[in-house]
Amino acid sequence: MFDYVWLIPFLPLVGVLVNGLFGRRIEKANKSIIHWIGCGSVGLAFLVTFIIFIQMLRLEPDKRLYDYTWFTWMESGNFIVTVGYLIDPISMFMCMFVTGVGFLIHIYSIGYMWHDEGTYFRYFTYLNLFMFCMINLVLADNFLLMFLGWEGVGLCSYLLIAFWFGNKEFAIAGKKAFITNRIGDFFFAIGMLLLIVNLGKHGMWSIKYTDVFAHVSLLSPDLITLICILFFLGCTAKSAQIPLYVWLPDAMAGPTPVSALIHAATMVTAGVYFVARCNILYTMSPLAMQAVAIVGALTAFFAATIALTHNDIKKVLAYSTVSQLGYMFMGLGVGAFAAGLFHVLTHSFFKALLFMCAGCVIHGMSGEQDMRYMGGLRKKMPVTFYTMVIATLALIGFPGFSGFFSKDEILWMAFSSPNGNIMLWLIGVLTAAMTAFYMFRLIFMTFFNECRASEEVRKHIHEAPKSMTIPLIILAFLSVVGGYIGIPKALGGSNIVEHYLKPVIGLGDGKLFQDATGTAITHGAEAAGHHFSHMIEYTLMAITTIIVFAGIFLAYTMYMKKRTIPEKLAEKHSLFYRLLLNKWYIDELYEWNVIKPLHTFSVFMWKIADVIIIDGLVNKTAQFFMWCGSMLRHIQTGYVQRYAITLVAGTVVIVMYYIFSLYI
Repeated sequence: MFDYVWLIPFLPLVGVLVNGLFGRRIEKANKSIIHWIGCGSVGLAFLVTFIIFIQMLRLEPDKRLYDYTWFTWMESGNFIVTVGYLIDPISMFMCMFVTGVGFLIHIYSIGYMWHDEGTYFRYFTYLNLFMFCMINLVLADNFLLMFLGWEGVGLCSYLLIAFWFGNKEFAIAGKKAFITNRIGDFFFAIGMLLLIVNLGKHGMWSIKYTDVFAHVSLLSPDLITLICILFFLGCTAKSAQIPLYVWLPDAMAGPTPVSALIHAATMVTAGVYFVARCNILYTMSPLAMQAVAIVGALTAFFAATIALTHNDIKKVLAYSTVSQLGYMFMGLGVGAFAAGLFHVLTHSFFKALLFMCAGCVIHGMSGEQDMRYMGGLRKKMPVTFYTMVIATLALIGFPGFSGFFSKDEILWMAFSSPNGNIMLWLIGVLTAAMTAFYMFRLIFMTFFNECRASEEVRKHIHEAPKSMTIPLIILAFLSVVGGYIGIPKALGGSNIVEHYLKPVIGLGDGKLFQDATGTAITHGAEAAGHHFSHMIEYTLMAITTIIVFAGIFLAYTMYMKKRTIPEKLAEKHSLFYRLLLNKWYIDELYEWNVIKPLHTFSVFMWKIADVIIIDGLVNKTAQFFMWCGSMLRHIQTGYVQRYAITLVAGTVVIVMYYIFSLYI
């Protein structure tokens, strides 16, 4: 089946072509065929992925590497780029949940988007196109094909965020996401070109991962650091990190299934995947690793503070996503690549579930997204309520749920790793406390106390259809059990995820990517935690758990027992409250310091440089020759008498000139 890996991206592409070319006619004839094509193509892609994944697991760890070349893409001298796919532990790890969670969200979309007339086929076309690009991103065996998928998911994000483009605000949100991602992609492209050109100087013109990672020792440490930082700047846009995170909260303008798929489970984790994929490069640059860890920690903390006061249910989850992505990068930055990817997996389960539950709430509340106008929904929407509570417990790292194992592993590595320190751990713990508070604030405001919606909205509150609730139940199950594949040694487990990924991102004799000498490249994370006893790990785990419980208790006190406290605190600390409510005025800072100066400069270039100087020069040149023509046209009048006079006058001038030249 390894030779059929091309079917995984090809099947969604078939869905794109069929729905994209014939969808309008199909929708008029039988609307159901649209989602059968859209969901079926992704479901089959997941089935192929699952079969290949099982076959890969049957191989010995040091043999789990298969590079399939489909066809030659471009060729110029020694530089050859192929369309090929790499089957190894990390690519199949990502592809499993990209196609699996993607399939569930496609099914969920049937109920959510069913009433959109005339755009149903367009929605599934875009969704399938996104799956095609994302699969190419994670399966690509070379940097350029990966970058094609990287750009493709950015395009699809724009198309899906601005899906209801008749709304100006939604159209602006899509444009904001597109432009912000292009800024990051500019740095990413420079880093990729530097890598290609400098390896080419040593005669290595291949950009396949296997070849590049085997020859990175040919590059200087300073150059590797520069390339890694440029790559990371690209990742800060795609994975919404400081300073390019600003697009993701506004991306909630798109349909909720889009938020679940693109902005929770798949696209935003592309940056995490890429840093983990290039772990050999990053571990050769301590400065780049440190930058990743610090930016990740600051992003996690910063986004969590904003989520404390937001009232839009989807934007609370959006800032939570930014915060959790920060956790992942913090894990990568301290060398805990396996822990970072483990959190990618668990996060895809519970965050996709949270967004889908929010979609059910919005669906049942007739489009209302403000939590201040919700409340009392747990009895009318029981499936949504219980699944959302499960997802929330997983997100906050409640003991026994999936997020507990992955988040605790990152915190432990942030403390114990040679690349970590107690400050990173402390920031992570404080972020965990805030996460517990704002998520249970969301639960209490949405599902408890009296319903604060209008009478008309109350009449229509209802549970979502089965096409929406069945995926919730499946993801809720995964949000509970998904973490048990990564139980740490301190709790009696063997951390299956770490052992599975070790040939790609760990150490040992089974290293799949080796340097030019054939020696396994070492990672600083290998010794992480070996100098600390389990008692210290238990203590830190207990501290984190107590703080999480404190966050839950504080939310319960403020939004269930003494509900006047939030209003009093907002009045007493109005300046700080407004600061958080307005997202630290970061958007305004960008508006005044970046957007407006660029707009002013653009207007200047348009009205002065373009219209006056460039157009003026061209127009004045044309006007000059028009004036010359208007003067000379008097010579060609068509009157013979004037021609004779001109001839005589010319003759006189020539004779006079000849006479004067003889005597002077």
